[in-house]
Amino acid sequence: MKVAIAGAGSVGTAIARDLHANGHDVLVLELDPELVERRRSELEVTWLAGDACEVASLDAAGLATTDVVVAATGDDEDNLVISLLAKQEFAVPRVVARVNNAKNQWLFNQSWGVDVSVSTPQLLTALVEEAVSVGSLVRLLQFQGGSAHLVEVTLAANSPAADRAIVELGIPRDATVVAIVRDDRLVVPRGDTVLQSGDEVLVLVTGDAEAAVQILLVGP
Repeated sequence: MKVAIAGAGSVGTAIARDLHANGHDVLVLELDPELVERRRSELEVTWLAGDACEVASLDAAGLATTDVVVAATGDDEDNLVISLLAKQEFAVPRVVARVNNAKNQWLFNQSWGVDVSVSTPQLLTALVEEAVSVGSLVRLLQFQGGSAHLVEVTLAANSPAADRAIVELGIPRDATVVAIVRDDRLVVPRGDTVLQSGDEVLVLVTGDAEAAVQILLVGP
């Protein structure tokens, strides 16, 4: 997979290192040429000095043949511009954008070319809640500009879903149980899978279906 990352800060470089280690073709685009030279000696990926907010720089980076663009700069305005150009000018199939200020989260949607937005503060909050909350619906990630969410519920003993098969729950059409973690083991869900108290249930939902899923798994 060919990946272009905008921003050679600590976040962008860490992403590039992990993707390169996993065998992907990685290019990093960074405005500061001195930073590019320093990073070039640290990591053997393709480095390019240029402004990722300009079409000419993105064209030089080969975005027309890129599978995924990651807008990982420390500036939300830049990340939005990069996402929009990647999607509209180069039709990149998947655009992932970093959200630095959680107050700007609402802007990172498909109107700006963003397929997936990642807000570090919100993600950390969700992980803390997921670790301490039983019987509560916790949002982990959002997709499609916020219209879909990955949510997690650790089933309490009094959950209406405990000891019932998934097919019996009447889960809405706009929601799908994608995984169950039981005793530190991943269970691939099927219709006849019986949920148990203590199960960590991961569900992909749209905004309209979230309330119904909460009632089914948590209760009114």
